This record gives sequence, C-alpha cells and structure tokens, in this order.
Amino acid sequence: MAGVLGLATGSGENAAASLRRAWELLQHVPFGKQIFSKAIGRAAPYTGSIDATVLELGTGRAVVALEDRRSVRNHLKCIHAIALANLAEFAGNSALAFSMPSNARFIVAGMSIDYRKKARGRILAEATCPTITNNERAEYEVSIVMRDAAADVVAESKLKTLVGPQRG
Repeated sequence: MAGVLGLATGSGENAAASLRRAWELLQHVPFGKQIFSKAIGRAAPYTGSIDATVLELGTGRAVVALEDRRSVRNHLKCIHAIALANLAEFAGNSALAFSMPSNARFIVAGMSIDYRKKARGRILAEATCPTITNNERAEYEVSIVMRDAAADVVAESKLKTLVGPQRG
C-alpha cells in the first residue's frame, strides 16, 4: 500500500513530495484519511504500531487522532507514555514533511515530552512547525500539544529536527 501511494523510498521522490501528493489524492475520498495513515504506518512500521489517523494536514500543521484501546494502554488503564511519544512524533513529522521543499530530507535529533495528566479516551495531537523554504542544513523545532475529549492537555512535546539537502 505504501509503495502504491509513493511513500516508499524507491519512488524517486522524497518523503515531503510523496506525502503531499498522497494527502492531496486521498484526503477527500471515503476512508482516504485512514488509507493515508495506514500507508504511513506501512512505510514506518513503529509509527504504524499505534494505528493513529491523520485528520488534518497542511503547511505548518497536522492533527492526528489516537483512539484509546487496549493495545496502547498501560497497567494503569490509560494510554501508555510511549504511545503518546509515538503520537507526538507521528504528528510532528507529518507536519514537518508536508512543510518542507521537495529537495530536502529530515531526521529527528531530539525529543522532549511533558505528561500533564493521564490520557484516556480519544487523544488529538496538534503539531505546528515553521514553513521550511530551502534545503539548507538547519535545525527546526516542532511543537505538539495532545488533548483529550474535554480539550484538557494530556501531554506536550517538542521535536528537534535536522533538515538538510536530499542525497543525490
């Protein structure tokens, strides 16, 4: 599925270009957001392990939903801290990849996360990042706020991401 959408690295385009193309193709079709999110999970299997869904994606912003279910819970019957960290990275990387030029690539070089309260129920992660206008090597901060159904902040995260030129 990921290869069909061009999310595999062998497609000839970088992650940013293929992500934008796939989102534009799928966002308005029935089950398109779920298909898009599954394709990302196929391309990045650990990211896919939480089975989250991209709800909104645009320049400088992404909103990703994580449904509360047994596979992401801990022994305290709330969403596991690492599932929230995975959600933060998924949302942050989606926003950043959508917001960078087609001749750039990125890697997360650091991450911080603060847990504010136990996460229960559906969690929405909203990521914001700057628009990246060139592929010069630089470090960018991506901010992610995760909220529960009552709009209470359950966690906040920052990604330190290195962006640079795509290898030839």
